[in-house]
Amino acid sequence: MQKKIIRRQPEQITASLHANPVLDKIYSNRGIKSNLELEYELSQLISFQDLMGIQQAVECLADAIKQQKKILIVGDFDADGATSTAVAVRALKSFGAQRVNFLVPNRFSFGYGLTPELVDVAARDFQPDLIVTVDNGIANHAGVLAAKKTGIQVIITDHHLPGEDLPSADVIINPNQIGDSFPSKDMAGVGVIFYVMLALRRYLSEQKWFQQQALPEPIMSTLLDLVALGTVADVVPLDHNNRILIHQGLRRIRSGHCAVGITAILEIAGRNPKKLTTSDLGFAVAPRLNAAGRLDDMSLGIECLLCDDLQRAREIATLLNQLNEERRVIEQDMQDQALQLLKKIQMNDQSERSGICLFAEDWHQGVIGILASRIKDRLQRPVVAFALGSQDELKGSARSIPGIHIRDILADISVRYPELIFKFGGHAMAAGLTLKRNLFDSFSVAFDEAVSRKIRTEHSNHIILSDGELQVTALNIELADALREAGPWGQSFPEPLFDGVFQVLDQRLVGGKHLKLTLKYADKMLDAIAFFVDLKQWPNHRCKGVRLAYRLDINEFRGKRSVQLIIEHLEAHEFS
Repeated sequence: MQKKIIRRQPEQITASLHANPVLDKIYSNRGIKSNLELEYELSQLISFQDLMGIQQAVECLADAIKQQKKILIVGDFDADGATSTAVAVRALKSFGAQRVNFLVPNRFSFGYGLTPELVDVAARDFQPDLIVTVDNGIANHAGVLAAKKTGIQVIITDHHLPGEDLPSADVIINPNQIGDSFPSKDMAGVGVIFYVMLALRRYLSEQKWFQQQALPEPIMSTLLDLVALGTVADVVPLDHNNRILIHQGLRRIRSGHCAVGITAILEIAGRNPKKLTTSDLGFAVAPRLNAAGRLDDMSLGIECLLCDDLQRAREIATLLNQLNEERRVIEQDMQDQALQLLKKIQMNDQSERSGICLFAEDWHQGVIGILASRIKDRLQRPVVAFALGSQDELKGSARSIPGIHIRDILADISVRYPELIFKFGGHAMAAGLTLKRNLFDSFSVAFDEAVSRKIRTEHSNHIILSDGELQVTALNIELADALREAGPWGQSFPEPLFDGVFQVLDQRLVGGKHLKLTLKYADKMLDAIAFFVDLKQWPNHRCKGVRLAYRLDINEFRGKRSVQLIIEHLEAHEFS
């Protein structure tokens, strides 16, 4: 699909946000109106007091700690769920809870969240008095009911969008509940449980609990490395509150004050903690952690995050790395199959589909989310990828594009065709669902219809938003360093991207699939690299000029630092 570079046009460039005029423009392009939005001290965090149900939650948890009840954390099998579980376990133990365990469902045996089957396992193996869900629970009506019938209290902490009816839990903490006045609706699951633990620490402190038990008062900022990792991994929009959480977590990791599990994963990924960025968390740490939940059991990833012995953490990180390598091989094979399926769909269809559904019998259930995301990026269409579940069911993972709310699409289908979807849940950009195998074709038609009612031309155009052209004097290490420190960058607060036309002096492949370029811009020579280029088009030695969309980066080699362009989009350009 043809890509089009469009330069961002801020409504107004706010003066003196930053000493650097390039950064002023970048911040204005992202809607920043005042310096307050760029202050990332912990004092700027929104108070927990506006969270609906927070007082009932802390009273219930405090009672469980004081009576040494058995507390079971039920997590999710992705990086947000793993970090949420680790935050809850570490915090509760530091508060004096001595009977805390965790249970994360194996996606292949139990599926997502607090199901009745998982409650049976919990009751049998842990006999909990209290279950606390993290990053799940808001859609688990039957599981909560099963726990209550067994005499287990349930606190739900979640960030996924709730349905019309809520589970019958003792307390629900979710900023997306109707009537909840907490301003930040975009926290990840790990942010929600961190806020619950902040409130609980305050409550216990006011009651002199730590003093009575001769416990050091916990320092909650020690958990921010985990909060940052989970927030970045879940690709939630980076509003001001989320940026504070990530900034503070990055600062801890860079200073060497982080969980040894994160240190071990960074080591095996070859990333320098002192220069860590959000992209390192998102593309190096999170995939290795997620690999446990995708191919094996996320308990392994949670053990890594809870481990305090570096040698053991390194052993687990090695296993996680091996799982991630295996995941890559599986993913590539699935992508190849998906592209073949797309060709068949395009040959058979009279017109182009608005929403795409794909399924193959041998696809791995743990990798369909990545597959859906890859195909969505390729087609600029919402995509659902399915794999076989149990009992002749299909498990689907949906990914969407900006402007198309995927959970609302599924809700629309559920209302129009109640027989199609067995269950579903999620948020604007990602969702999961289950349906009967024999209903795949019917669902595919309904999904295409539902998306076509919402999609507009501007949604499906593959547009690259640029912050404009940099003058030759700005292509320097000082600006590259400033951009790295000016984040955190991420979803809805994207890393600066620039565009320009450059003369090509040299081009060659490295690693068999990456294009290394030597460019000239005015009188300046620059190195650039484009990853995973189309080998049918590049290298192109007839091409003497290129138009790029690029990020300004720094290449460090043998102690020397030089400016490098990381190419996001590359097209041939003919000089007139």
